[in-house]
Amino acid sequence: MNGLVVALGVPALTAALLGLARTMVTDRVAARAGVAASVLSGLFVLGAWLVHDGGGYASEIDVVWVRAIGVHLHLGMDGISFPLLLMTTLLSALVCWALVDDPPAGDNATPALVALVMVVLSAAIGVFASLDLLLFFVFFELALIPMWFVIARWGDPRDPVGRRVAATRFLLYTVIGSAFMLVGFVTVWALTGTLQIPELAARSGVLDGGWALFAASMIAVGLAVKTPIWPFHLWLPDAHAKAPTVGSVLLAAVFLKLGTYGLLRVLVSVLPGPARELAPWLGVLGVIGIVVAALACLRQSDLKRLIAYSSVGHMGFVVLGIATLTDIGVAAAVFASVAHGVVTGLLFFNAGSLKRRFGSAEMAVLGRGLYARMPALAVVLAFAAFASLGLPGLAGFWGEMMALRSAYEAAVDSGAGLVPVLAGVLLVAALVGVLLTSAYFLRMIRRTLQGVPTPHDADLDLAGSERGIAAVLIVAVLLLGLAPGLVMGVVEPSIPAILGSGR
Repeated sequence: MNGLVVALGVPALTAALLGLARTMVTDRVAARAGVAASVLSGLFVLGAWLVHDGGGYASEIDVVWVRAIGVHLHLGMDGISFPLLLMTTLLSALVCWALVDDPPAGDNATPALVALVMVVLSAAIGVFASLDLLLFFVFFELALIPMWFVIARWGDPRDPVGRRVAATRFLLYTVIGSAFMLVGFVTVWALTGTLQIPELAARSGVLDGGWALFAASMIAVGLAVKTPIWPFHLWLPDAHAKAPTVGSVLLAAVFLKLGTYGLLRVLVSVLPGPARELAPWLGVLGVIGIVVAALACLRQSDLKRLIAYSSVGHMGFVVLGIATLTDIGVAAAVFASVAHGVVTGLLFFNAGSLKRRFGSAEMAVLGRGLYARMPALAVVLAFAAFASLGLPGLAGFWGEMMALRSAYEAAVDSGAGLVPVLAGVLLVAALVGVLLTSAYFLRMIRRTLQGVPTPHDADLDLAGSERGIAAVLIVAVLLLGLAPGLVMGVVEPSIPAILGSGR
């Protein structure tokens, strides 16, 4: 039995069963089924990795799917995809756990919502495990429609029109990005006659010239929308602000990682020559995103929009690491992606708890003095903020520092992706972004957690599943911050296969 196939199939089967039996399943049973399916998928992913002998891909399966155009059902995982797969199953389990105590309004709403979460989980596992370009594309698109329904159907109850607009903007942006990406994939197939990622990576030296650069540019634009890289991020703030907590966590912790993973697995691995030519553009746009997003955060009055813009900045550090095309840059990109998923998931869970109590995520509505009014929630929110701004010892520190180190190395000794002068400029600008990140999180803490407590009837502290979810994510943040080798030891052996001749 192939563990990776089972991990992909369990949530898909759960989604189908919940869809068929939604009128016969209670909210709690549906939510617990989602938790069980997510945990089971994670255990199969972990088991498949542990029994792996260390060579090639773990749980690799390669079956011809469409012989006429050479499409294979080709799945496998390595040290780049394994941490992302585990993170995805963890966040999916926590999202479903949150629904146990906080079911959405409406008849049979929880079974339907959990079924959509399971489809997103199955699609995300498929993306991280795909070793065929068309299969990668199919799974990528499979995650879009469920997210539209999650935002449009269960988004902000006070603004039904706004949530549909936000969901539709999200769908339009990502579908257009997908069209660019598909053009790039077809061009690669026309140039090489194959869609198999390992085979293309092995033959990457022949993918050069004008058409290869065209293919890489199309793929880069498509993935830039999904990451998102500035200025392709315009769909993100409204989608987060209008989405339910489930949608915000899935968007930030899982969906954005599909784009950054694609940059590594497809752009850098398959098209290393064109990737070198595009790397300066990626680096510049990534760092602009760091600074612009931080400045936007300083102007935000809504907590969820602040966290959404912060995600653009954090993804900028991931893109900067990728743009250097160095070992430490790739390691930074993977580690920062995992850390961002865990930390931002914790931030959005807390923002969702506050919005549920106060009916709004506006800081003026939340009031001041949350330390005194709801100490557990306030402490967890402060902890997540410190982790997100990169406090040493917490998860957010290592990815950002390694991304900055990769830019420094390129600045003092010409890197594969960035010339020294440009790398130096990007390093300084990114450091400014670090300072601004500290400023906007400290501003948020000052405006909501500190000060004279504002009287309010909704001062209820963390309870039930909220406490459990916070505990799990706090442990994950501490583990990643205090023992980064847990991830780096897995990632480092797979870096040469990603960079290959792109060094």
